[in-house]
Amino acid sequence: MVKQIVCYISFILLLTSCNSLKPLSFTANRQVSSSSNTAAPKTTNSEKKDIKFIDDISVSSSKEQATGSDQKAAKAYAVKSTKGETKNEMAPVSSNKIEAVNALQLKYSILLNTEVENVNNPELYRKIDEWFGTRYRYGGTTKQGIDCSAFMQVLFASVYGFTLPRTSRDQYQLSTKISRAEMKEGDLLFFNTTGGISHVGFYLQNNKFVHASTSGVTISDIFDPYYLRRFMAVGRINTEKLANK
Repeated sequence: MVKQIVCYISFILLLTSCNSLKPLSFTANRQVSSSSNTAAPKTTNSEKKDIKFIDDISVSSSKEQATGSDQKAAKAYAVKSTKGETKNEMAPVSSNKIEAVNALQLKYSILLNTEVENVNNPELYRKIDEWFGTRYRYGGTTKQGIDCSAFMQVLFASVYGFTLPRTSRDQYQLSTKISRAEMKEGDLLFFNTTGGISHVGFYLQNNKFVHASTSGVTISDIFDPYYLRRFMAVGRINTEKLANK
């Protein structure tokens, strides 16, 4: 009888402990499930926010930044190109530079086959241009006709402020003879065209000289066969001697 009572009490205790454990187990499961359910939306929301954030950067912000930087770079390049501060071998020569070149310099750089920067005596080239094409006339001194020695007088008086003797022979006598390798702008080139010193020209550069030829005031090359065969000497005018005259 006692054994039956003990068994009955033990059975009741067992049932009571199982019932008390079920709610705990259920609650624990519910808490786990609940926490996992709540965590998932947070992860999803944060992922959505991240994706939205990335989209904003890649689609809007980055594009605008790239466009802005391109525009700034273009403006900077334009400014630098205008000022001539940037060298870019693939970029064309700035039109501003070309337009700034004096037309007279450009004309004579072509005639002399030299760089524009080398045509740097504007008074000389203005005077040459003023007389360019004037017809030749023996003994002439005006734009109706001029000869070689008179044209040398015009250039020296206009550019250097000195008066040369009238004839090519006298100009030859006045000048100091130098080597052809020493020639520089303003030296006189003497030729034998009709016997003795009979023609004179004004040396410019790059083996070119200006003179009043039988075809008019023009620019010729010293290595032209006609002039090379008749070349006599290079004379440099001593301006100190002229000043004392």
